[in-house]
Amino acid sequence: MRPTQAAFPATRHRRLRQGPALRAMVSETTLSPADLIWPLFVCDGDGVTQPIASMPGVVRRSVDQIVVTAREAQALGIPAICLFPYTDPALKTDACEEAWNPDNLANRAIRAVKATVPDLAIMTDVALDPYNANGHDGIVRDGQILNDESVEALVKMALAQAASGADILGPSDMMDGRIGAMRTALETAGHQNVTILSYAAKYASAFYGPFRDAVGASGALTGDKKTYQMDPANTDEALRLIERDLSEGADMVMVKPGIAYLDICHRVKQTFGAPTFAYQVSGEYAMIEAAAANGWIDGDAVMMESMMAFKRAGCDGVLTYFAHRIAKALS
Repeated sequence: MRPTQAAFPATRHRRLRQGPALRAMVSETTLSPADLIWPLFVCDGDGVTQPIASMPGVVRRSVDQIVVTAREAQALGIPAICLFPYTDPALKTDACEEAWNPDNLANRAIRAVKATVPDLAIMTDVALDPYNANGHDGIVRDGQILNDESVEALVKMALAQAASGADILGPSDMMDGRIGAMRTALETAGHQNVTILSYAAKYASAFYGPFRDAVGASGALTGDKKTYQMDPANTDEALRLIERDLSEGADMVMVKPGIAYLDICHRVKQTFGAPTFAYQVSGEYAMIEAAAANGWIDGDAVMMESMMAFKRAGCDGVLTYFAHRIAKALS
């Protein structure tokens, strides 16, 4: 039971808001670079940075430039980067074999970063859409996304990433049973210390459009992803999925997208107490940047306020394209 507060004027809540020192002393929520994971897009070539039109300020980088950016992340105190490949369309097939090629873009980038910045954690994406001629996160046959066959492919993909040196695997496919299958395979192959950050509550959202441009999946996608990603109307289902993934061996869990799903983040953290992350996705980033470019909002202020919202909801960390800018602002 809360103690009764003294009546006004003995209690004046504004006393604690008088200046930055007092506000800092009583701040309930804190943010640091250690709360951030920086998503990066990797492409072929050497010395390449390709702007992404729908994500102002975000670029695709060749492997050598990913290494440069990894050094920057470490210098800023950002503990992890997450790699997403822009795969040559000629390598995309119905069976998605490039996903577990030891020398695919993502795996080459993992090895290059680990050779140069070994203490920086590398997170990967485990989903088939960058390698799929159909643009889906799973294998498609006769218009159906096949769950069990997709899990077999995803396990091979996860093992290739772990062998390349990935620290954190991020299964974002939303197939049933994939966490248990990956955990068993990792244990068997001697990768017991590889962490799984499961996209356990990933919604079939309209906020993903710019990301699909960034990885080259927009033109390839046939249909939608509603048979495997979650219905935005559902909350209890998210808790069931989180519970399942934790029981199968996930070390951390993800809610995606971010700002529109803070209620889910809060329920997950309150219910399970497990390390809980959110992804401030491409559409969220693009909207803030577009409004700022038009002078409608203070972009930097909204950027920081959005991060506080994630932390206030209970998130332990956030994947955000603003990571480097936030880290610089905090320093």
